[in-house]
Amino acid sequence: MYYLYILKSLKDENLYIGSTNDLKRRLLEHNKGLSMSTKSRKPFELRYYEAYHKEVDARHREGSLKKDGRALGQLKRRIIKSLQ
Repeated sequence: MYYLYILKSLKDENLYIGSTNDLKRRLLEHNKGLSMSTKSRKPFELRYYEAYHKEVDARHREGSLKKDGRALGQLKRRIIKSLQ
C-alpha cells in the first residue's frame, strides 16, 4: 500500500502533506528530524491519511493537494475537526 498523509506540527500548528509506502516509518523519520523539509517543525502528529494500491495514485493526490488550493480547501472542510 501507498499512503498520502497529512501531519500537523505541534510546534507551529502548520500542516505538512506527503506520501510514502510505510506510514509508521515516515512519521518516525519526521519526528526524529531526518527530513530536511520538516526538521525545524517537529514534533508532528498524524492527522489524516488515504491508502492507495498504486504509488502513482498516492503521488498524484499529494501533488494535487499541494498545488491546487481548492482541493486542499475541500479536504480541510471535510476533516475540519481532525485538523484542530
